[in-house]
Amino acid sequence: MDEELRSLTERLRQESGHSAEFGRLAATDDRDALAEVLIAAGQPLWAREMAAFRLGVAGDRRAFEALVLLLNHRDPPRCASAAHALARLGDPRTARAAAALATNELRVAYALHPVRLLVELRAPESVPALITTLRRRLGPHDPYRRVALACVEGLGALGDERARPVLNDALAHPVLAEAAVRALARIAGRR
Repeated sequence: MDEELRSLTERLRQESGHSAEFGRLAATDDRDALAEVLIAAGQPLWAREMAAFRLGVAGDRRAFEALVLLLNHRDPPRCASAAHALARLGDPRTARAAAALATNELRVAYALHPVRLLVELRAPESVPALITTLRRRLGPHDPYRRVALACVEGLGALGDERARPVLNDALAHPVLAEAAVRALARIAGRR
């Protein structure tokens, strides 16, 4: 069992109160039964998350909408599980959705996992979204330094020359400077 699935399973087992329904969802290989959980009325959040995650890592695109909603959830473990599943889903809409979430200023407190997902996807939307998000985080007293740091590190990992100006601006921020130096060096090393 992969670490993300193990962590999700344990967390959702606790949330479900060790219910028999949890055991059924965790054990089934019936994708149609899992997809039914996503559309059935009255399903608890833990059940929807389990079904969406299992479908997502199996590459079943019926999980896409539920996973995007979970990626934008206020609970970081739900966001992390959704990002993990979305990265494996193979849906061409994923990068666009992650870019929209990462650049949404009204939801910036929850942008960390969409930013990390964009780096993992390495999609055409990734670099522009990370540049936009980082540029907005460079204002004075911005409280979302973890998001900014994830953008800096991600831009370094992606190694795209378009990131150079915003990374140079990040050098002026003590919390970001060291990561920006490393990111700029990675970009320079790819020439």
